[in-house]
Amino acid sequence: MTADPICDAVVIGRNEGARLQACLASLQGRVRRVIYVDSGSTDGSMALAQTMGATAIALDLSLPFTAGRARNTGLAALADDPPEFVQFIDGDCALRDDWVTQAVAFLQHTPKAAVACGRRRERCPEASLYNRLCDDEWDTPLGKARACGGDALIRYKALIEAKGYRNDLIAGEEPELCVRLRQAGWTIWRLDDEMTWHDAAITRFAQWFKRARRAGHAFAEGAALHGAPPECHWVTETRRAMIWGGFLPLFILLGSVLIDPAVVLLLAIYPAQVIRLALKDQNNGLWPWQKAFFLTLSKLPEAFGILDFKRGQLTKRRSPIIEYK
Repeated sequence: MTADPICDAVVIGRNEGARLQACLASLQGRVRRVIYVDSGSTDGSMALAQTMGATAIALDLSLPFTAGRARNTGLAALADDPPEFVQFIDGDCALRDDWVTQAVAFLQHTPKAAVACGRRRERCPEASLYNRLCDDEWDTPLGKARACGGDALIRYKALIEAKGYRNDLIAGEEPELCVRLRQAGWTIWRLDDEMTWHDAAITRFAQWFKRARRAGHAFAEGAALHGAPPECHWVTETRRAMIWGGFLPLFILLGSVLIDPAVVLLLAIYPAQVIRLALKDQNNGLWPWQKAFFLTLSKLPEAFGILDFKRGQLTKRRSPIIEYK
């Protein structure tokens, strides 16, 4: 008689409050044990996790906090009795009822698959336009994928072979891990199954701007690590952000001052881009125009994030983690 596969969970968080409680409750009865790794919370998250049956670990305050370091710390805590699978989940997410069963079954029947991820939904997309943008961002194609996000069920053996996440990335650590897993012959899959509820809680423009800036930093660092062919990891995203958010605005600004004030008319390329993107969208109503506007505008903070990374390269000083909550 074959024993049931063992699945443990690693949760990471910082001041998630009620969201963490919902996250830990959603894991009860679905995994063997839960490791909660805390990145300097001041809201009692450590005590909450312990009262809910999780093993709570506080990250060393003397080192920079990163999600990759937190996940690796949780992974190391499983080494004494390794599981077959690990469910990684962020503390602002809650697991859906049948996800672990479905994902484990898929990985068992797909030996070369290292990662299974499913549908991540925003819990309150109607609360703000920014939340809805996140919900749309999670809606990625099904089937064999190039990367996963922070919520994913991963084969423990594959994680150990890949030596886990990179501790030093302030964002984009999951896609970077997936690059190395695919290079080692593993595959990544997105399933048409409900996986998690996510609570972005983005209600202000400044939060959205910081999140986009962090994405730009991740693009640039990912391209620096794995940008060479054939991978070309995030090269296109980095180039696009720098053209639309960096070079074009700078050219128009300098050109209108140094060459001819009429150069400022080139700014019309931005509303033209919004119109092009909106007309490509199959949805009706105002949403395609809102989405197109923010997709176009996001290139500016993304360019700032890229420049943050480039400045860090030149000065040999790593950028601090960019938090938007």
